[in-house]
Amino acid sequence: MVKKIIGKEEDKDRQAEAQQTVKEGSKSKTAGKKAEEEFVGDKEEELLEVEIHGKEEQKEELSDKIEEKEEDINAKLAELQDKYLRLSAEFDNYRKRTLKERIEITKSAGENLLVNLLPVMDDFDRAISLIETTSDSKAMQEGIQLIYTKMKDFLKQNGVKEIEALDKDFDTDLHEAVTKIPTAEKKKKGKVVDVIQKGYYLNDKIIRYAKVIVGE
Repeated sequence: MVKKIIGKEEDKDRQAEAQQTVKEGSKSKTAGKKAEEEFVGDKEEELLEVEIHGKEEQKEELSDKIEEKEEDINAKLAELQDKYLRLSAEFDNYRKRTLKERIEITKSAGENLLVNLLPVMDDFDRAISLIETTSDSKAMQEGIQLIYTKMKDFLKQNGVKEIEALDKDFDTDLHEAVTKIPTAEKKKKGKVVDVIQKGYYLNDKIIRYAKVIVGE
């Protein structure tokens, strides 16, 4: 009987010890889990800090790169603006220089033309003097013919050529009809029968149309 009582008490003690062990194990697990959670939390905080710090460094690097690019762009822009101003100034000088040269060429061309025309004027002066001092009509005719020939040669040398009109088919591209007159000859119908004022080319350009009378 005593043994049974003692056995029961021992069982109770063992159960109590087991329960205590379980409780302690549970507490140990809870503490371990809590410690683990705290460790994980610390690690996450560290990783977050590292990530934030890394992002800040990346932002700083990106900002530095943007500043460098802006500086490069501003430098290139300043260089292009300087080149533009130089080219603009050079073009303006070139335009003024060429304009001045053209004006001088025009003046000198007019001067050369007048200088070459002066001998013809001299011939007219001599012809007028001859008319006043002589009654020889033949000599006057020859003098006038000489002046006329010189004038024609002068015009030819300067690219001026007479437009052929008399007895030619009437051509509106070359001739200006002053009037039309009837003609008995069939071959003269539609042709120039008389020239009122001669027309002229300057090189290949018409500078004056021939004024003519056309047969019909």
